[in-house]
Amino acid sequence: MEFDLENPLTSSESEPDYVSALFAAESDHMGSPAATLDLSSRRDAVSLIIQAQFACNLDPFISYLAINYIDRFLARQGIPREKPWVARLLAVSCLSLASKMKKSEFSLPDFQREEGFIFDAQTIHRMELLVLGALDWRMRSITPFSFIRFFLSFFSPANPPLLQALKARASHTLIKAQSEIKLLEFKPSVIAASALISAAHELFPIQSPSFRSAIASSHFVNKEMLRECCTVMGGVVEMMMMDGCDPRLEMASSCGTPVTVLGQHCPSSESDLTVGSSSDGRGIKKRRVDGIPAFHLSQTCD
Repeated sequence: MEFDLENPLTSSESEPDYVSALFAAESDHMGSPAATLDLSSRRDAVSLIIQAQFACNLDPFISYLAINYIDRFLARQGIPREKPWVARLLAVSCLSLASKMKKSEFSLPDFQREEGFIFDAQTIHRMELLVLGALDWRMRSITPFSFIRFFLSFFSPANPPLLQALKARASHTLIKAQSEIKLLEFKPSVIAASALISAAHELFPIQSPSFRSAIASSHFVNKEMLRECCTVMGGVVEMMMMDGCDPRLEMASSCGTPVTVLGQHCPSSESDLTVGSSSDGRGIKKRRVDGIPAFHLSQTCD
């Protein structure tokens, strides 16, 4: 069954302890704070995910899930500085895992040829096993999307069109904000609450103060962390406005998928590239990296 980011637990949402279980488990699905993270590796890996998002017209939730896997992996295992290409292998492997979780077809060979490097299937499989081990096989990530429905219940009036608009805007903000390194300091629930508060402030300024107060009154919410996260989220939204994003952006009605806006990507190194030729005779750049032993990045071979 396809993984739903809004319903990550295997139990039913109707069960009385479902919400409590979500909040209890969310810390196990977080990345590392920025101060302890390999920022260069994260930037390179996230950059490649974003390129895939646009080049392959991926479901934004696949990209979101892949970046979540990257952050959780980097929180537990670093990447050798002398092997920066491993960040690309990590990105490709996390994309592959996220696509499998979402039951979506994604051609890794086609994407790799487009981006100018090639990892063989065995190498990708070994890296997938490394990621799975680092994440303790917890692939049903608890993300901010897992808490959207809970916090939406605090909004009044409970008018379906208003709630859908609020959810759409908050979802768009979450997609856009994922590359913001400062948000790694906060739990997924706090990020979700901040995105909804920001969306309410933009779309429904009259109802916004009472909505924020209602969320802050929840015993699941740390008020100080919520305040700090709202400040960070405000900066993200301000950048979105400067980039010309429409605050009324809607979800695609057919599948509930946010419109694709993940931000700009950062250039990566083009060293150690060799030139090959594709089947149609065009020159393409390739980087082949083989022989990565399972579970030991520090022993990878050039």
